Amino acid sequence: MEPPFERELEILNHGEMGIVQQLVESSNIGFVVDLELREDYAWAVYKPQAGEQPLWDFPPGLHARERAAFVLSEHLGWHVVPPTVIVRDAPAGVGSLQWFIHNDGEHYFPLVDSREDLHEQFLRMAVFDLLCNNTDRKSGHVLLEGDHIWGIDHGLCFSVEPKLRTVIWEFGGHTIPDELIEAVEPLLTEVPEELWELLHPVEIEALHRRASRIVRLPFLPRPRSHRQFPWPLV
Repeated sequence: MEPPFERELEILNHGEMGIVQQLVESSNIGFVVDLELREDYAWAVYKPQAGEQPLWDFPPGLHARERAAFVLSEHLGWHVVPPTVIVRDAPAGVGSLQWFIHNDGEHYFPLVDSREDLHEQFLRMAVFDLLCNNTDRKSGHVLLEGDHIWGIDHGLCFSVEPKLRTVIWEFGGHTIPDELIEAVEPLLTEVPEELWELLHPVEIEALHRRASRIVRLPFLPRPRSHRQFPWPLV
């Protein structure tokens, strides 16, 4: 895949969807689906709102947060999140539809130890998770495709309260590179217009504050308790 993902987004938005299988290990109901558009064929992950488990700390509609994470990732130019759209005319109703990442099963834990060449991408993902306040960065939510690291499952992001939970702590205390700071700095005053449609205004204000923290204190935090690790870890 190459940005700006025009082909992928066209297929996601306009492809004819068929259910391949349910994601049986997911806490919410989700499906692997196939998409056909003219001569093109692809797989995607469909997460309908109707399949969400009720949460005390997030309102229904996690699909909007999945899309918001992609919008933010592209606005920054980091391409951390696979192409993601919101679909409404789908088998189980409104939900998120994300491009399927084909990988060989490797995830963060084996990769961070064996692939030092990927550490720059891992650090960038850690900054992204700090910015969007990701509460669920499990090792299995980090996928390698070729030499590119993707992050999936961003439905539990953008809370107003600090809730960062991640397995990516190897870079705690590291200075955030200047080019990442420069990408974040414009968020101090404005965000992509679509985020106002996807998130609550107080969540946008919290995003501004987290961007300010990254610019003013350009280093990655260290964990303060076991609560900052997701469970299960993978």
